[in-house]
Amino acid sequence: MNSPLKNKINSVFIPVNNIENAKEWYGKILGVDGEIIHEHLCVLDMVGTGVILDEMPLWRNEEGKITPNHVPTVQFGTDDIQKSYQFMKDNGVELVTEIEHNHFFILKDPDGNMLMVCQ
Repeated sequence: MNSPLKNKINSVFIPVNNIENAKEWYGKILGVDGEIIHEHLCVLDMVGTGVILDEMPLWRNEEGKITPNHVPTVQFGTDDIQKSYQFMKDNGVELVTEIEHNHFFILKDPDGNMLMVCQ
């Protein structure tokens, strides 16, 4: 079956409450910069699949809130899981798990989104 869709993920969106704060936090944690566009999106300078931080103005509930990802939907890679875990601890990142199976751990961003780091 032929599909007009590519078997490639261009970017993933991460819902955030404050684009400036999110840009700063992700920039520090990932060592990247990003460009804020349309006043609510920040496209991070990633290698491979892109990450877009988004205040999600169209997807907020009646109280004006967005729901964070309560399961890890984004996985960041590392060549050194121990060093990455310690880096997160040293930077006050909320860690959800210890290093599991000497392979991965889960953390939360300031908006409550769960993210995975995997070697």
